[in-house]
Amino acid sequence: MADALIIRGLSKRFGGLRAVQDVSFSVKENETVALIGPNGAGKTTSFHLITGFHRPDSGSVMAYGREIVGLKPHDICAHGLARTFQVAKPFGAMTVLANVMTGAFLRDKNATVAREKAREVIEFVGLAAKENTPAKDLTTIDQRRLEMARALATQPRLLLLDEVMAGLNPSEIDQAVGLIGKLSQRGLTIVIVEHVMRAIMAVARHIVVLDHGQKIAEGSPKEIVENPEVVRAYLGSYVHPPTAGES
Repeated sequence: MADALIIRGLSKRFGGLRAVQDVSFSVKENETVALIGPNGAGKTTSFHLITGFHRPDSGSVMAYGREIVGLKPHDICAHGLARTFQVAKPFGAMTVLANVMTGAFLRDKNATVAREKAREVIEFVGLAAKENTPAKDLTTIDQRRLEMARALATQPRLLLLDEVMAGLNPSEIDQAVGLIGKLSQRGLTIVIVEHVMRAIMAVARHIVVLDHGQKIAEGSPKEIVENPEVVRAYLGSYVHPPTAGES
């Protein structure tokens, strides 16, 4: 498979803080890759750099054969990269349908066409019964479904998901895993930032691990959970859960 995304030497400093330091990895087309690590590891900053919300101090981001560093976020989206955010950002007073149509308008300014596309993705993510509900009245999981639907309405080739399972209960996490699996089966390339390790192990074929802004490992899920440095930095409680009486 060809590479959908190639990141080389990506670095970003905020004052004296090195948020991302010389990070390199690639994502193949139709692959689901997870970006994991402790809080403050540089995961969301990496998403910001890839999608044009911040400009890197150095490094390259090639998406489908084109250098996208320096492009505006809407131009990067038009090139086929869409994203969600840690905190869902719907237009609260607007309905689910109207929110998703804002994404659909990227590809077609005709309202009838945009409405049709929006309804298609709303049904796909499981919100068809709530298309006329104001976004502010949705539950947490439905707001995350809405944000995913709005991103999907831009017709991306690569979808970046930033902690879409944060705040969800176990049943809702299973629903989110199922939805990501459906997206993967449709051929969408996915990069996901997530702390819910059972979900990561279910959806990702390749994992990149960051710590203090640097890449410390990458490989298959099996390789990652057996990597001593990753266990030390991040996965200790996942690989070796505490026994009764331990905190």
